[in-house]
Amino acid sequence: MSRRSPTLQGFELMFRQPSLGLAEVAWRWSFGFAAVIVSLLAVREYLNTLSVTNRDLLLLRTRQPTLVSEAIARIFHGSAPRAVIAFIVLTVGLALIWVWIASVGRTVTLRRILELFRDSSAQSGMRLGAMAELHFMRVAVSIGAVLAGIAAFLISARISTPQNPSPGSVVLIFFTLLFFIGAAWSFLNWVLSLSSIFVVTEGRNGFRAVSRAVSFLRDHSGAVLVTGTWFGLSHLTLFVVTSSMVAFPLAFAQILPPAMVLGGVLLILLLYFAAADFLYVGRLTSLVAILEAPPIIDLASVSPSSQPVLPSTREESGKVDQDELILGDRPE
Repeated sequence: MSRRSPTLQGFELMFRQPSLGLAEVAWRWSFGFAAVIVSLLAVREYLNTLSVTNRDLLLLRTRQPTLVSEAIARIFHGSAPRAVIAFIVLTVGLALIWVWIASVGRTVTLRRILELFRDSSAQSGMRLGAMAELHFMRVAVSIGAVLAGIAAFLISARISTPQNPSPGSVVLIFFTLLFFIGAAWSFLNWVLSLSSIFVVTEGRNGFRAVSRAVSFLRDHSGAVLVTGTWFGLSHLTLFVVTSSMVAFPLAFAQILPPAMVLGGVLLILLLYFAAADFLYVGRLTSLVAILEAPPIIDLASVSPSSQPVLPSTREESGKVDQDELILGDRPE
């Protein structure tokens, strides 16, 4: 018996259950807006700590590049420690908020998806602690990727020296290292994201969920590759269409007010992010469909000895009872 395509199930859910996509948009955008507001407030508080003298204002009003740069250097002189401390506090705070919101949002979304494939009474508890472990791992992987990028820049910068300048080699080595760092970060982040499925479906903790995700990729590599390819192509198509649409309001930049042009660009970007969230929910549904699909039994691999043997009636019908009298043996 043929099974339904998991990819088709994912795309179908995007249109038949739009509430799931809207829920994904809700928790992602709530964190995004909160992060933007908190970041703007932090920048404003940092700028309020800077002292601007009348001389600095006079230099800024001259609009001469040399004088303006001198004024900016005087204004920001000695403020680097405060900026670093503010950045660290802001990063840690946003990371903690993201771990909490993402844990709740991902758990709720996966439980709702799982209800489409199994009875809700068979599900485990919320297990927010295990989900938070995975998101802490994702934060650690992201921080490691940033530090690796800084290390790649420092390593590539040592290639070029004042005695032997080689800017081309620096750029080539830096972007090569950056490519491998980005690829490693993307793969690890995707595996950790996949592991969240097994926290909800099988009630595993953080590290066991990661191990189960690796086993899942090994056992269902073909189906996962097909699903990822189709949703990746869909996302690429969405990106190309969005890029073309962004060029439309920019073409009227000389005619329309800047606020209208900026508003049009932001609206298109928000629609793109919303559609990308819907695609993510669809791909998540396809992965759950692969996991919950019944196994396919290959009849060709079943040994003949394991098949039931029906009793043969040919030998029974060919036997003759020696004690039974036949017509030729009947006495006269």
